[in-house]
Amino acid sequence: MTEYTQIFRGTAFTSKSSKEVQILKDYLFCINADGMIEKAVAPDHMDYQALLNTYQGKENFHQLADGQYFLPGFVDLHVHAPQWAQSGTALDIPLNDWLNKYTFPIESKFSDLDFAKEVYEDLVSTLLANGTATSLYFATVHKEASLLLAEICAKKGQRGLVGKVVMDEPEQTPEFYRDADTQTALADTEEFILAVKELAKSTKQGVYPVVTPRFIPSCTDGALKGLGELAAKYDTHIQSHCSESDWAHGHVQERFKKNDAFALHDFGLLGDKAVMAHCNFLNDEDAELFAETGTAISHCPISNAYFANSVIPVAHLHAKGVDIGLGSDVSGGFSPSLFDNARQAVMSSRMLEDGVDPSLPAEKRGVPNSRISINEAFYLATAGGGESLSLPIGRLQENYTWDVQIIDTKLASAKLPIFDANEDLNDIFQKIMYLVRPENIREVWVQGNKVHDRTE
Repeated sequence: MTEYTQIFRGTAFTSKSSKEVQILKDYLFCINADGMIEKAVAPDHMDYQALLNTYQGKENFHQLADGQYFLPGFVDLHVHAPQWAQSGTALDIPLNDWLNKYTFPIESKFSDLDFAKEVYEDLVSTLLANGTATSLYFATVHKEASLLLAEICAKKGQRGLVGKVVMDEPEQTPEFYRDADTQTALADTEEFILAVKELAKSTKQGVYPVVTPRFIPSCTDGALKGLGELAAKYDTHIQSHCSESDWAHGHVQERFKKNDAFALHDFGLLGDKAVMAHCNFLNDEDAELFAETGTAISHCPISNAYFANSVIPVAHLHAKGVDIGLGSDVSGGFSPSLFDNARQAVMSSRMLEDGVDPSLPAEKRGVPNSRISINEAFYLATAGGGESLSLPIGRLQENYTWDVQIIDTKLASAKLPIFDANEDLNDIFQKIMYLVRPENIREVWVQGNKVHDRTE
């Protein structure tokens, strides 16, 4: 019999498809030294009892307690790491004013590495405590502080994809917070990519450099072209904002006489490893280009309610074959929890379908077939995020990473309303998705390592 590093026994929920949740009742998950699920064994499988006999009672055998369940670790596709310092404030003004009055000033402070360390260590710990195993981060323009964020992810055991932000367009960025010039921005990005790739060699769960033009308005044509070339040269992930608000979308149309999607594509910034945040104003041609190039969307439902001027048609874009995952957009979104964002994704989709203007007749009020279910929101937070990043994460099945949250539904201080010992597991799953708070998340494991423990 193969030797496994660890065995976990319990009931798990994972996405079978974008709309269907698979329940793995009392499974054994056999984890190898690389932190991968080598085998997932059902109770009726011929090896089940033999594995139990071999491992039960040993230190590397983990049995869930009554009322505990496994969920995949969440994948957050859009976090502005420095903005954690301003989360929960200044959400009442337009996007452009918000950036210039609040956000750029706070991001400029990350030239101070002591300040950066304090904020970034707290953020990574907070995201892990909220069940987020993998985060796609925008850092700041500062190469050293951006590298520090990657090092903190490596040390704390989170899978971090980190981008040194590029913003070199003097017209759209403040003098106190921008790259010195285009050449410096590109040279710093290349040095950052090489440093993170070196760090990754000694990091089990992986850290990844990400080419990160903040968004088209903040970058010169030279920077956008150079970043596309760097992404191709080093085969990196790419992230930016795309067609987020009326203002941003309009700016790109005026400058390039085309939508963001096609402008980004011209610079080599779309592809299988590219994730674009928001994308509220994508039209069908844009969506087809995303599907064709493998470019994914990070859907940020809480942030969109504040800054995007619309509700993104997630169901419509999914039907067009576009990869979509979920993002918190800290701090345009106030919550670091993807549970909160999954709930908002469902609510926003219902509002889009039903419409929001009561003065209109019901049949003219909304956009038909827009709603998504909690199953679909769960998929966005897990498997959809993994597919968006082209990584084997977000599912509890063989040849995927052992990234899990252990959810306790019977915790005295945050008990879920489950009163029937034989309650339907589908109902328990829904209650978990709608009602779990951070204290219900007892442990978080990433790539087979425990990275968060509330029981201690």
